Amino acid sequence: MPRQIDYYFSLQSPWAYIGHGAFTQVASDYGCRINYRPVTLVDLFSETGGLPLAKRHPVRQRYRIVELQRWRDKRGLDLRLHPAHWPFNAALADKLVIAMIEAGHDPEPYLRLAFPAIWQQERDLGDPAVLTDLVNAAGLPGPALLERARSEEVGARYEKNREEAVAADVFGSPVYVLDGEVFWGQDRIELLADALRSGRRPYRCDA
Repeated sequence: MPRQIDYYFSLQSPWAYIGHGAFTQVASDYGCRINYRPVTLVDLFSETGGLPLAKRHPVRQRYRIVELQRWRDKRGLDLRLHPAHWPFNAALADKLVIAMIEAGHDPEPYLRLAFPAIWQQERDLGDPAVLTDLVNAAGLPGPALLERARSEEVGARYEKNREEAVAADVFGSPVYVLDGEVFWGQDRIELLADALRSGRRPYRCDA
């Protein structure tokens, strides 16, 4: 059986966008299955002691902008530092991933369009019409999946993802969990690749 990586993220996160292509390439290179687990970041930050961006000290906010530029260049991406429609309520955009998986669809074509829609094209992913266009462009049934994404069942799964994230020691986006070992942030993708390459046992905090 292929090794599995639990992928915790939100479309709200610029770091998830920056790392998405590199991460999926590593997973492909090592034949890993990706378990997509979108989470609501505000609740996850609150429960694990983090702060939303607007409440962070200005020093941290300024450093974030510098880091975004460094990693944008490192990954060879186009990224607007202050996109017109960010921050936005990412719940429906995230829940679409869950609806797709439940319907037996691969969410990757949607994510490959949705991330740049926010960070390159400055589209409003809080707008259901924009989301419908993106899902349709990914070759999937936009109206049907949007309706499913609004369901109580998908909402419950979204909440369950957050609970499972906290239980797995996840506290941000993106996080990649391999055999119980947490790799936080897109700047840990190379370390994830090292772990896959070596086949070593997972590191534990109680070692």
